[in-house]
Formats: sequence, structure tokens, C-alpha cells
Amino acid sequence: MRESPRLRVAFFRPDDERTEEAVELVESLGADPVPDPMLAVEPTDAVPRSDADYVVLTSKTGVEQAAAADWDPGEATVCAIGDATATALREAGYAVDHVPDEFSSAGLVESLSEAVDGKRVEVARSDHGSAVLTDGLEAAGAYVHETVLYRLVRPESAGDSAELAAAGELDAALFTSSLTVEHFLSAAEQRGVRADALAGLDAATVGVIGEPTRETAEDRGIAVDVVPDRADFETLACAVVEEAAPSHHE
Repeated sequence: MRESPRLRVAFFRPDDERTEEAVELVESLGADPVPDPMLAVEPTDAVPRSDADYVVLTSKTGVEQAAAADWDPGEATVCAIGDATATALREAGYAVDHVPDEFSSAGLVESLSEAVDGKRVEVARSDHGSAVLTDGLEAAGAYVHETVLYRLVRPESAGDSAELAAAGELDAALFTSSLTVEHFLSAAEQRGVRADALAGLDAATVGVIGEPTRETAEDRGIAVDVVPDRADFETLACAVVEEAAPSHHE
């Protein structure tokens, strides 16, 4: 293990202002950031429908794609899956009518289940959206239409964090979605270090956002140490650094 007094913390956000914000946050927590973007956005140029009763946006990126297409929600009730998406909607000039208490697909379904029976619900998101949302809304009686606004692919450059983990030089990892877990492992495989990277993660502190991400990680052999109650990156980073620091300083 390195002799540095600072934790080395990897995260996998897209290579835009989200990575810049994450770097600042991790540094403010007294740790060394290891940005390793595992997601790149490929727009589809699709536009959310404007004739729905409810429209669900699930990410800041989705909002950006919809706004770039001059999408008009019409008279729809606009729903955001969490605060980050809601903030992006407001910054783009859209009114936000509903944000669930639990920032997850299951939480959104639960909060809308009594309102959407017989209603048209437009779900606008990436090509890797959870079926929990669409299946849950359909089970509640909604007529669900899904528009794929963008695809999420793994950048060819991804994988530096996997090599650090394989070398025992990574103290913590922050996974924000199931896809970041899958792309981390595929990058490790491509670089020929998958087994060693998994061993390195086992020795590190691993934090994830949400139960679906935990399930994906554990199904693929990654032990998860931290799942914060609040599903946002800042809460995740703070909780993981706090969890990792005691063992790091022993």
C-alpha cells in the first residue's frame, strides 16, 4: 500500500462539469481524487413526447438533451427522479411539479402509483434505464411510452482506476450507477487486470448509490461497504471518505 497520508478515491462520472465538481469535492474532503470517466454520452436526437399527462426525467443529461431539442412539455406534470434532475430542469427553464422523497425508480413509482392509473406517462432517459420504473408505472395502470434521449458508452480511455486497484493503490471507489460498475469491470478486463482489480476493490472502501447499484456490484463479486440513505454524489463521497479514513490511518 502507498505511504501517502491521503486517501486515493476513484469516481466514474462523465468527463464534464460533474467530474470537475467531484474533483473539488473529494479534494475538500482531504483526499486525492482519481477521476476515471466510465460514461460518455451519445445523443439520439430524439425528443420527449408533448402529449403525455406525466413526463418523467431521470438525469441531468436527459434534461440537457430535451432542452437542446426545444422540448415543450405542454400541460404535462413534470417529474424529476431527484434533486439534481429537478435543479437541471429549473435551470433549463422548466417547471418541476413532482420529486419523490426517495430518489430512485422505486421511489418515483411509489409516489406516483395512485395518480397515474389510466394516464399517459412519458419516460425520457438513457438506453440503460431501469425496468423498475417503466414496469412499476405500467403495473400502476399507466400507459407508458419511453423515449431514449441518449446512449451511454464506455470511453476507450477508461480504466486507469482499475489498474490502480489491481496494484493495491486505490483506497476507495464511488459507483453512481450499475453501468459504472459494468464499465469499470469491462475496462479492467480489457487491460488484463480484472481479477487483481476485484481484489484491490475488496481491500478498498466501495460506496454505491442505490440498491440496484449495490446488487449489480455484489452480483459481479464486488463487496459494497457504503450505501448512503440519500442518493446523491456529495453524500456518497462524504460517507465513503468517512468510512475509509479510520482504517487508512491505522
